[in-house]
Amino acid sequence: MRARDHGFVVGQLPPGAANSITDVAGVRVGHANALPDHTGVTAVWPHAGDPFSQPYFCGTAALNGAGELTGAWEIEEWGARTTPVFLTGTSYVGAVYNGATHVLTARQPTMARDEVMIPVVGECDPSSWCDLRDGPEPGDEMVARALDDARGGATTEGQVGAGVGMETFGYAAGIGTSSRVVGEHVVGVLVLSNFGLTERFVLCGRPVGQSLANETASSGEGSCICLVATDAPLLPHQLKRLARRPFIGLARTGSYGSHGSGEIAFAWTTANLLQREAPAETALRMLDDELLSALFAACAEAAEEAVLNALCAGRDLRGYSGQVLPRFPAERFALPTGA
Repeated sequence: MRARDHGFVVGQLPPGAANSITDVAGVRVGHANALPDHTGVTAVWPHAGDPFSQPYFCGTAALNGAGELTGAWEIEEWGARTTPVFLTGTSYVGAVYNGATHVLTARQPTMARDEVMIPVVGECDPSSWCDLRDGPEPGDEMVARALDDARGGATTEGQVGAGVGMETFGYAAGIGTSSRVVGEHVVGVLVLSNFGLTERFVLCGRPVGQSLANETASSGEGSCICLVATDAPLLPHQLKRLARRPFIGLARTGSYGSHGSGEIAFAWTTANLLQREAPAETALRMLDDELLSALFAACAEAAEEAVLNALCAGRDLRGYSGQVLPRFPAERFALPTGA
């Protein structure tokens, strides 16, 4: 079940058909795990084509930078990217980066020869629940499986792919996604949700965490990686601005960007795709800056609902030492449809 199945409706803008980042046409999401209770890999194809042949404009932002998103400096410099996006557990960033390099170069012979390749890999830390010392390290096979599993439409959420072992406000969470329609454009957000103190949890404006803190306690303040996709024709400086807006949605649920947390976002557009064999001059479209506010609102709303979807999709997770990370009891706080 998802947030809206419990009456948890966020914001004013309508969601897309799947209420997922995949409502941005061409975006696909896939997951792979070696074990059901161990963090794996989530892969996101940024558009319908080959990102190496058709680089895409993008931008990054951080509310608190205690985390990792590989390639961030090159994104800052160039404002474009040539690979899919990967998510995994903190200790596995290097393994997934290495696996992505092997898999992508095998499929694209000129990659990392004629052109540099720096895969985008983001992370959150599941070490309170997953044994990252002895657990299966994701390698080439798991990266390839996540890429090949990627689909449009409904997106699997919760404890799957990189989401396994992720905790939010003291409950099992992980992958969550949502979207909003703004006129003729769509904004979609996917989160790797692993943050929040139980007592600070706010559910659709209700401070439910204060009562839940008597029943459970979060193991730490954690992090959240936010992926933002849109089909609006934006340029890199506009995407950098859009990348700041999911943090507003996180704040509405109870995040305050704590000292040890990593709230990091990566935003891109499926419009204005570049061509590797481009002419000396390329004509681009750009949405007027005065029209960005509606996209910003959409991003904030979708991020908040994505966190709630991650929580509502959670399942009880048994940690490596036998402890249990419980699922969020969403049914206790359910609202009538349309409330």
